[in-house]
Amino acid sequence: MSKAIRIHRTGGPEVLQLEDVEVGDPGAGQIKIRHRAIGLNFIEVYFRKGMYPAELPFTPGNEGAGDVVAVGKGVKTFKVGDRVGYAAQPGSYAEERLIGAQMVVKLPAAIGYETGAAMMLKGLTAQYLLRRTYRVKEGDTMLVHAAAGGVGNLLCQWGKHLGATVIGTVGSEAKAKLAKKAGAKHVINYSTENFVERVAEITKGCKCDVVYDGVGKATFPGSLDCLRPLGMFASYGSASGPIDAFNIALLNQKGSLFATRPTLFHYIAEREALEKMARELFKVVVAGDVHVPITKRYKLADVGEAHRALEARETTGAAVLLP
Repeated sequence: MSKAIRIHRTGGPEVLQLEDVEVGDPGAGQIKIRHRAIGLNFIEVYFRKGMYPAELPFTPGNEGAGDVVAVGKGVKTFKVGDRVGYAAQPGSYAEERLIGAQMVVKLPAAIGYETGAAMMLKGLTAQYLLRRTYRVKEGDTMLVHAAAGGVGNLLCQWGKHLGATVIGTVGSEAKAKLAKKAGAKHVINYSTENFVERVAEITKGCKCDVVYDGVGKATFPGSLDCLRPLGMFASYGSASGPIDAFNIALLNQKGSLFATRPTLFHYIAEREALEKMARELFKVVVAGDVHVPITKRYKLADVGEAHRALEARETTGAAVLLP
């Protein structure tokens, strides 16, 4: 038997229950992983609350890192003992799990388990946003909402590394210092400043090439007003609630803008794409160009406490669960 977090009904953090589960042996194309660390992400709050549908009961969690302890029929790319990581595969809040081998990558020796668990979902998200949704180049100006958060922190670091001018928004002075340290040249405290007006001041009216928005309702449509004509609005999260339906003509009125609501799963659906994205992520982390800040560690049994901290906006950087 193995321990796992199970949700039998949606609701508050109290619905996260630690239980004994039978994992079993891997089937064809699967591997069995014993987790050393598990990533913690805000999207798991949405699943716990029922905002995103999932068949009950279920084990939440979307990323992890650990060791391969068994290999199913037909798997040629992994062997017992390999160090691996993965993202966008529900069911990670567990000591052990089965997973399709095609969605897993080997961790480089230079990347530890905790870093691997903390970086896969957030790091691959930053990769596709910066290199595929909108390909940031030297001289670009980018706006990153929630710049001290898990994805926001990585976007600031990586954007600076790519030669962009990074503007970050945060909700407190403490978070402003973190965003500045991460690479934001300019930081706006949206609890005391109007971010639309400040972006216009900072850019001398030229505005931004791209806005990366993981906040949602509270920053829309203001984010559109921060874009120059033909700019890209990338909405990748809804921490303040989902964006309501809007008249698409608004994009025309504000400068023939582009708007997208991407998700990591579609970007890594093809094995070749996953491997390429992971290589690029690992390269910048190993080189030290992007640092994955792990600011909090929780025992798996204390995941309810972790979710309370997430919802209270008390977390910065990345947090991990330790089974």
